[in-house]
Amino acid sequence: MDSNSTDKGLEDPQGSPGLPQSNPSTTTTKISAHEFSCHCCYDILVNPTTLTCGHNFCRHCLAIWWESSHKNECPECREKWEGFPKVNFLLRYGDNKSRARIDKNKGAGFFFSGVLFALTWVAVVVLVYHWGSGMIEQHDPLITKPVARWTTEEVSSWLENLGPWAQNYREAFQQESVNGRLLLMLEEEELLKPPYSIENQAHRRAVLAELDRVKTLGVKPPQNLWEYKAANAGKSLFLLYAMKHSPRLTLFYLYLFDYSETFLPFLHTCCPAGEQPMESSFLNSQLEPNWQQKAEFLVKYFLLPYQLIAEFAWDWLAVHYWTSRYIIVYAVLLSMVDSYTLWRLLTTASIRTLPRRMWSHLWKMISQGFAFVFLWPIIPQFVCDCLFYWALYFTPIINIDLLVQQLLHPETQEL
Repeated sequence: MDSNSTDKGLEDPQGSPGLPQSNPSTTTTKISAHEFSCHCCYDILVNPTTLTCGHNFCRHCLAIWWESSHKNECPECREKWEGFPKVNFLLRYGDNKSRARIDKNKGAGFFFSGVLFALTWVAVVVLVYHWGSGMIEQHDPLITKPVARWTTEEVSSWLENLGPWAQNYREAFQQESVNGRLLLMLEEEELLKPPYSIENQAHRRAVLAELDRVKTLGVKPPQNLWEYKAANAGKSLFLLYAMKHSPRLTLFYLYLFDYSETFLPFLHTCCPAGEQPMESSFLNSQLEPNWQQKAEFLVKYFLLPYQLIAEFAWDWLAVHYWTSRYIIVYAVLLSMVDSYTLWRLLTTASIRTLPRRMWSHLWKMISQGFAFVFLWPIIPQFVCDCLFYWALYFTPIINIDLLVQQLLHPETQEL
């Protein structure tokens, strides 16, 4: 029997009369190439995606179809699908080793999810314990107490925080029993004369600059992250969430609505103008930036927004040792996620969706901003603390999980 007759016999579904029939249990079922072809490009399926109607398409072809039609309909039978279609791993991976590798990769995501769940419960228990036992960290009451109600001791405490050089003038303020009301009435001429005798021009300007800031705010300015959170609970949480979701929009918002209090100090910290006079940090931060600072800030603003956040955190290492380092690592992680997302847009030919995505993101940020404005005044402080620490310390773990899932399973991301 020659090979030609053998091939013909295998191709005949009924079998040739002269050939013995093989055992059905040992015969491999033959599947036509049509079942492995995309119904859009009619080529072999790449990342095969199965819809609810049963038709299979290349994930890239399905994405192009969805982008052009803006309809959740099958390109062949027009049946609608719901949710986000997933890659059919039974078509993509045919052997057990591949499926085992997929399960192993999924284990990384389950590991991070388990760690996040455990840390969440520990954090909730610790916060509830501290809140119930009254062990919540106490902050300087001057950050919330109106300056007109300050006592002489509180004015001396405020003067101490200006720097070591202010110790020389503390005794004069105590002898004159300067309280909050008298402090608000002090002018430059009075500080120059006895009993204050602040003859050093730099020291006098520093005291006046901090005094002007106190008059503007009505309270003592926060000196660190925790005091700022205590004085501006809703605003601090908004800035923390915005750091992850949209640093560019947040900085633009600060430029429009919080220019002197937040934007200028942030710009001078991230893009310093060189050596500055040792007078007052607030006074230096209120200077208008020069063109070199503006150019440096704009380049980082558009290309490296998370580097601005990392540089700002680096400046606070002496005050917040571990938290600043945590934020720096957080900024690096967000830069990786941002770069990977941009790379996915370029490689999947989805760059055309960028304007629509930007508009959707803008609308989401605006709606969340209004939610903060209207709902935050009625939210208890304890809830604010829980959300703040969650966003600060646990959100990076969520982003690590997201980055791992994107690297291991890029085809499972939504269209």
